[in-house]
Amino acid sequence: MRNILFLSILLLHVSVLFSQHKNNFTSWAVTPPMGWNSYDAYYGSITEKQFKEEVDVLSKKLVLHGYEYAIIDYCWFNPGPRGWDPNHWVAFDVDHPHKSYRNNFEGMSMDQYGRLLPAVNRFPSASGGNGFRSIAAYVHVKGMKFGIHVMRGIAREALQKNTPVFGTNYFAKDIVDVHDSCVWNESMYGVDATKPGAQEYYNSIMNLYASWGVDFIKVDDIASPVYHMAEIDMIRHAIDQCGRKIILSLSPGDVLMGFANHVDHTANMYRISNDVWDRWRDVLHVFDLANQWSPFIGNGTWPDADMIPFGKLCLTGYPDAHNNPNAIHGEHFSRLNDEEQKTFISLWCIMRSPLIFGGSALYSDDSVFKILGNDAVLAIDKSSINNHQLYQPNQRSDFKEYRIWVAESTDKKIKYVALFNLKDTIANINFKLCWEFWKGNFQAKELWTSKIINNISAELSAENIPPHGVRLYQLIKQ
Repeated sequence: MRNILFLSILLLHVSVLFSQHKNNFTSWAVTPPMGWNSYDAYYGSITEKQFKEEVDVLSKKLVLHGYEYAIIDYCWFNPGPRGWDPNHWVAFDVDHPHKSYRNNFEGMSMDQYGRLLPAVNRFPSASGGNGFRSIAAYVHVKGMKFGIHVMRGIAREALQKNTPVFGTNYFAKDIVDVHDSCVWNESMYGVDATKPGAQEYYNSIMNLYASWGVDFIKVDDIASPVYHMAEIDMIRHAIDQCGRKIILSLSPGDVLMGFANHVDHTANMYRISNDVWDRWRDVLHVFDLANQWSPFIGNGTWPDADMIPFGKLCLTGYPDAHNNPNAIHGEHFSRLNDEEQKTFISLWCIMRSPLIFGGSALYSDDSVFKILGNDAVLAIDKSSINNHQLYQPNQRSDFKEYRIWVAESTDKKIKYVALFNLKDTIANINFKLCWEFWKGNFQAKELWTSKIINNISAELSAENIPPHGVRLYQLIKQ
């Protein structure tokens, strides 16, 4: 009995600590983060000039709709192969898995403590140890916030040089785990959380980023295929001690549901999907994931369905480093048609996913910004509750033909209904108000067409929904 009582007290103590810990950072992202990330357009090769040009467009076309983060993704510390010319830009292979490439590789940019720095040939303002300070300031002046992508762990080159851990008597060899490395990028080793100096290493990194003015950090190779709980905890602690409110995003997906409670208490957003590209099958997969993760929507931590692959993608074509026949690497405009893009945004909003645009703002046309900037639709992402997929007893268990999602405004005076046609043909979909115990007479407004339907009291019917299309309604009592 005494052991049971002790265990109960211990579990209660852990629960309280979890709750207190979560509340410390959840106020930093009370709504799902919105912004732009360079990866879908520039892979790991973007330059300072290109980034600033993108920020200029974003500040004019998307900031007024709530998109605030501008994020440099993937391998900004990689100067590229010898002879690569930033003034005659082409995307280059940042994964360098082949020996022939490594022999032509300049080496990563880092300081004397093994902390990665922006490659000066790509980011000239980083010279003299300035890091991303000037670029962060540029973003802030534009009314936006600045983010970066980082790889989990410590650079292999830091281990080769056995660099010291800042502020300690430890070195890279003392904290590295050489048996734990990224399976798709050869640049990094894991950090062993049981080793003295490991936490101090992560603290020194986050302190450096904070001094640059970083507001958002996407940590990659940490949530899947292996969930690195110990390193996630070290990163959480490192951000909490750095003195700056930095949004933490964990990647990639699919995060396993068995870690749902932990990830929901440590990160502001976390990937539930693998990379989502402009393929209908990728969008279909998110429908299943969104339903699974819907209980975790809200409270400053957000299941992340991945970036929005609209507009111009894969500039100059991506190097196919992994010889993946399913990859979409050639330069192109999004292969999702207008109806599929509306479905995409409608699902992301009604499941309250972060909204991170991935295409080039500079080379995308106004039709993209019209879909991204539909404020009535974005309002669902910014402020709604009770977001969930509906189950109807008469619907087939495989859910292959359609899905229905519902939500409410925070005061419950406005209802939202999304009717998704997943078929390759036109469909009619009905929603009965009694399924959600909604009573009264409503006016329905379709948020993509602005069409009004009055006197909805029993059933909302949508006819001739295009293949892969959606009807998204706002219901207000009459």
